[in-house]
Amino acid sequence: MVKEIYLAGGCFWGTEHFFKQLRGVTETEVGFANGHTENPTYKEVYTDSTGHAETVRIRYDEDILDLGLLLRMYFKAIDPTSLNKQGEDEGTRYRTGIYYTSGSELPVIKAVFDEVQQAYGEPLAVEVLPLQRFYPAEEYHQDYLEKNPGGYCHLPQALFEYARKANDNLK
Repeated sequence: MVKEIYLAGGCFWGTEHFFKQLRGVTETEVGFANGHTENPTYKEVYTDSTGHAETVRIRYDEDILDLGLLLRMYFKAIDPTSLNKQGEDEGTRYRTGIYYTSGSELPVIKAVFDEVQQAYGEPLAVEVLPLQRFYPAEEYHQDYLEKNPGGYCHLPQALFEYARKANDNLK
């Protein structure tokens, strides 16, 4: 069964590319989530005045990739203690967040969040909220690193390889 979750992990170019490496991810789309304006453009979101976070909509086959592993991988791709900053990217648009569409996902989200919280021993700066709204970003942002292999990315290349191998032992 295909499920959907929305994850904000800093610049959405690298975050999307990271999740595309996981077996079981069937589709991704970058966009803007949980702000207070309708149909924002990248230029508007970049001003940090819209309240939106750069976010990746992830559709995944739960028979191949369970939500727990997906979220554990998410936490490997972010600094969960950094507020409004990932890598060199700063601003509220780069905040981290897990935005869910079904309350039935909350127990798994909370369990993984608490697991990570214990490992860090300091408060995590990751929002866990229901998805209020999501607007796709402009087409040139979709699959950006596939279209521009040398393009800017805050994530190290080794992390993409790690993601490719993450669920090798799963069905």
